[in-house]
Amino acid sequence: MTAPVPGPATAPFTAHVIADDAEALAVAAALADEFRPGASARDAERRLPREELDRLSASGLLAVTVPAEHGGADVGAQTLAEIFRLLGTADGSLAQIPQSHFAYVQVIRRQGTEEQRKFFFAELLAGRRFGNAQSEAGTRHVQDIRTRLEPQPDGSYVLKGVKHYSTGALFADWIPVLARAADDKLHVAYVPAGAPGLTVTDDWDGLGQRTTASGTVRLDAVPVPGSRVLPHHLTFEGPQLHGAVAQLLHAAIDAGLAAGALAQAAEFVRTKSRPWFESGVETAAEDPLLIQRFGELSLQVRASEALLREASRAVDVAQTDLTDDTAAEASLAVAAAKVQAAQAAVEVASALFEVSGTRSALDSLNLDRHWRDARTHTLHDPARWKIQHLGRHALSGAKPPRHGLL
Repeated sequence: MTAPVPGPATAPFTAHVIADDAEALAVAAALADEFRPGASARDAERRLPREELDRLSASGLLAVTVPAEHGGADVGAQTLAEIFRLLGTADGSLAQIPQSHFAYVQVIRRQGTEEQRKFFFAELLAGRRFGNAQSEAGTRHVQDIRTRLEPQPDGSYVLKGVKHYSTGALFADWIPVLARAADDKLHVAYVPAGAPGLTVTDDWDGLGQRTTASGTVRLDAVPVPGSRVLPHHLTFEGPQLHGAVAQLLHAAIDAGLAAGALAQAAEFVRTKSRPWFESGVETAAEDPLLIQRFGELSLQVRASEALLREASRAVDVAQTDLTDDTAAEASLAVAAAKVQAAQAAVEVASALFEVSGTRSALDSLNLDRHWRDARTHTLHDPARWKIQHLGRHALSGAKPPRHGLL
């Protein structure tokens, strides 16, 4: 099924401009409360969250990292991570959709010209959304990018390639495309929805994160002006936080998924579970063995949130004073947070059934969406390699690589 995508000039709202970190967090908490009640039905019916994304855009949250000199709130990493954690507690799919949006805002901040920044930051403040066309299937590895950006005599380019796992592209006003130019160096081309030769196909059939529409983007000689292309390869030629920020948001989503699953389990046990007859108590919530298990799960969630806060602070420090050392510490802190949050999300979402009892497995309750979302989201990149980098640093002081996934 090929779905039509609205162009950059069709947003049906006027976006609010958020003033500061405190307002951003208040708006995120309110939206999470608004999105939570419908999350299960959206997942069960695979109803794509177009209205919810319009609410997200109109709220101004998608522009909170726009620099102050361009009219944005310019919030720090601690606030941004908490926004994603809050959204993750409500709906793992909905929280995932804007993750690439913020990653590609970072590219503009770091590599955009003044004119590019002025143009795109105005788009963001107006509520426009970035998707992504980044990953490719069937290549040697995740960084084997084969999409080509072919130069034209007039200084423009033509894009050719096929992208997969393109979360957010179906709902986007602009689709950042990762491609290699004639010199084989990595660039990002920002392509407007509806561009000639661009096709976005809703063929995502993952077991979890069902409503992210992480399908296929085809680029059949898509024309791109030179003013819409940024030299992403320069990001990795010195200390960088591109990977740390992107991974921080993944960690925040996982931490949110874990907290959301724990809250759902507690509510189920308080209101629906029966006590085991040997416990001698009147309600399941009084069962000492269940209390013990909830304590263990709460510890996992709290550890995830603590490491997330520590990682966020490390990123903020590095943003202020970017050096090899501060960038390395930010990457390592984010790696630790991501490993812990991923483990917690999967464990807590699975334990939901263990503590809740047989009734919780009813398909009509759809409680398995928490595990399905956690299991799917935590597959983005292998935690075992993050542990490797942490171990190497602990043993020899080796700094992590600058490849953008750490």
